[in-house]
Amino acid sequence: MTKLFAPQGYWQQTGEQRKACCNGCGTKGFVGWLVPDTIYLLNVTEACNIHDFMYAVGQTQADKEEADRVFLNNMVRIINANGGLFRPLRLRRAKTYFHFVDQLGGPAFWDNKNQAIQFKAV
Repeated sequence: MTKLFAPQGYWQQTGEQRKACCNGCGTKGFVGWLVPDTIYLLNVTEACNIHDFMYAVGQTQADKEEADRVFLNNMVRIINANGGLFRPLRLRRAKTYFHFVDQLGGPAFWDNKNQAIQFKAV
């Protein structure tokens, strides 16, 4: 099995806890269903789940950026460990996944954060 990087808290979760915050590749709902958990038949679900967890526990822009880098790193680890003829295509697709979360993942990262902040009228 390929060794992936994740915060210790990810590995300490129960299956139910993981299911609550991790849903594989893509967002929850129909749009996420369109994003496959495989890259040219290679399963990258665990890299996506780690990314989901890091988004759930992250609090700062730096945390989001680290989660996105870890996501790419873990996909590359999976791809390199499984080589094959599709390796160049898989690496290119992994970079596409990375660019999507890097550029468009902000709303997913910031969802449900900073809810305790109350604004007062001046």
